[in-house]
Order: sequence, then C-alpha cells, then structure tokens
Amino acid sequence: MAKEYKYKTLQEFYPYYLTEHQDPISRALHFIGTGGFIFICIYAILTQNWWLLLLGPICGYGFAWLGHFVFEKNKPATFVYPVYSLSSDFIMFFHIITFQIGRKLKEAKEKIG
Repeated sequence: MAKEYKYKTLQEFYPYYLTEHQDPISRALHFIGTGGFIFICIYAILTQNWWLLLLGPICGYGFAWLGHFVFEKNKPATFVYPVYSLSSDFIMFFHIITFQIGRKLKEAKEKIG
C-alpha cells in the first residue's frame, strides 16, 4: 500500500517547511549549505573537475541536517518529501538573500498555525 502524503504541491508544502526552520542558526546553516552547494557546482563546471560534484550534496545536506538535529530538534523533511524539501531549500535561500524571509516566516506561521 502506498503511503499517503499530506502535501500534494510545493505551494502547500513550503509554509510547513518554513515552520520547521524557525531557529535562525538553523536557517543560517541551511543558507551556508545551499550556498556552498551552488559554489561547488559552479566551481566544478568552471574547472571541469567533475569529482567535486560529489561534495555538493555533502555540503548542502551536512549543514542542513546539523541545523535540524542540533538546533531545531526535528527530523529533516527530506526523509518524507525529498523533492519538495530540496526545492524549498532554494526558495528559502532566495527569500533570505532578498530579505523576504521574515515576512515569509510570519505568513507561514499564520497559515500553518
């Protein structure tokens, strides 16, 4: 029997995702991990050192999971919603660099409760 998932779209999932990232240190670690992933991918392409691409997920997930296990004290959504979670990492990264994260967190809290 297939497992039922609560969230059917990324638009439904993202507010939940944000409520699982309320600790600012956890968000900072996610930002570092996602930024590191982007940097590693660009550097690997520019240098054509394809082995470096193996470090991308280690950097991204390593920092993110540290944030969850140490600061948020919750389980990463990656384990249940891998595609939505990865997509949400990049959306949150964008919201941080465009200074929208405070407003987005507030909206998510109001929506999720």
